[in-house]
Amino acid sequence: MPSFGPIKRKHLIRHLKQAGFQGPYAGGNHQFMIKDDITITLPNPHKSDIGRDFLSRILRQAQISRSEWEEL
Repeated sequence: MPSFGPIKRKHLIRHLKQAGFQGPYAGGNHQFMIKDDITITLPNPHKSDIGRDFLSRILRQAQISRSEWEEL
């Protein structure tokens, strides 16, 4: 069960794969993942974790609710 808070990029990718996304694929400046007709852009790897606000925007783009995210 991933928490809804700061998360490492590799854990975000792992949980998105559990939610049915494929990738990550190389894009222009950012990698992306695909599920059916949904394409989400991934943040570039940095030393710090992905914060709550940014995670919220990624999940909104992925059409995953907070409760669905916490059930993964």
